[in-house]
Amino acid sequence: MNKTVLITGTSSGFGKAAAAFFAKNGWNVVATMRRPESGKDLAGLSNVLVTRLDVQDRASIEKAVEAGIKRFGQIDALVNNAGFGLYGLFETTPPEKIQEQFAVNMFGVMDMTRALLPHFRKNKRGVILNVSSGAGVFTLPMISLYCASKFALEGFSESLSYELASQNIVVKIIEPGGVVSTNFGNRSGQEAAHNKSLADYDQFVAQTNAIFAGLRSQRLATEEDVAKVIFEAATDGKDQLRYVATQDILPLVKARRETAESEYVTLMRSRFLPKS
Repeated sequence: MNKTVLITGTSSGFGKAAAAFFAKNGWNVVATMRRPESGKDLAGLSNVLVTRLDVQDRASIEKAVEAGIKRFGQIDALVNNAGFGLYGLFETTPPEKIQEQFAVNMFGVMDMTRALLPHFRKNKRGVILNVSSGAGVFTLPMISLYCASKFALEGFSESLSYELASQNIVVKIIEPGGVVSTNFGNRSGQEAAHNKSLADYDQFVAQTNAIFAGLRSQRLATEEDVAKVIFEAATDGKDQLRYVATQDILPLVKARRETAESEYVTLMRSRFLPKS
């Protein structure tokens, strides 16, 4: 019997690419999204079930899990991919948007995981793949809330991996950087447009925007490249917790994980603090 994966946030980006890649490689796919009408191309595949799921709506989570099991018999892997990034100054970000950032990127992952754990325990196996970010390893200005949510995700995932190993359930973390084709940046830009500005930060914001523009120009990976890493993590059988999914973030990942704290902080401040 073919294995089955449930993926959140499959209307676009990494989720959509991962759904197509798993399906192409013989897996059954429960492709979930807030608006199923956005998944018409995936729905045309015989081994894909497109169904509604909003990670902020627990009832929809339960219904999607039930629908997936009913259609394919069981679920073998969960890809927690749904997420978005707030871009802007912390001081100008409304509290309700901060709540939403964590509701989607962190609490939604917890609710999805909780919903599938009884099924995985019953089957005595399962794989949980949590899509984090380079911003869950190192931090960048103007995305403090996104970084906070992804740092929380990394800590939760690592700790959970120890608990669930006792149940033969594997937890892995996928760490992509920016890619050329994803719509993620557009959503972040739309979120930032709603934030008020403070004149005191104008020089810093202008400098930081220029740095981000330079980072975007270095992006070479695609959504499909990240999907391949997600699939690899799901199928390689390795006892590996973290997978860096794009080459653009490797220098900063290595700086964070392989150099002394003082060297790392000096490097980051040299890039992002205003020049005197």
